[in-house]
Amino acid sequence: MKWDRQACERCRMVLSDRHYAAQVRVFPEGSRSRVLYFDDIGCASLWLVDKPWEQDPGTEIWVKDHGTGEWIDACSATYVQNKITPMEYGLGAQKGPVPGGMDFATARQHFARVEHRHNKRGEQLADWLKQQAAERKTARQE
Repeated sequence: MKWDRQACERCRMVLSDRHYAAQVRVFPEGSRSRVLYFDDIGCASLWLVDKPWEQDPGTEIWVKDHGTGEWIDACSATYVQNKITPMEYGLGAQKGPVPGGMDFATARQHFARVEHRHNKRGEQLADWLKQQAAERKTARQE
């Protein structure tokens, strides 16, 4: 991984936060394994949806421990809330259980909810911008 130069596979943001990055190793049929990099575990989780490797037991998902910066297995990590992460999914991964922590399956559900909320805000902003443009066009015609 090349910090501050490598782009996230999903959102294309440069990977710079060494405490929330993730990587996924997939094994495409008939070729060598491929490692993909992500700026936030939320991006990695959402990118995997509907990919042929999502349910493949050989797929490896690694995430940075938010406290130590060490690479850990994302599927066995515990996720804690209220973290400031690159894409605002808000979960930090760590080794070992912690009160109030969530497992990977629960974290994936959290990422989907946050993504839905982000998309809803984006739709609202787009609608507002269209409305503003229409109002400006009407004002110019008067």
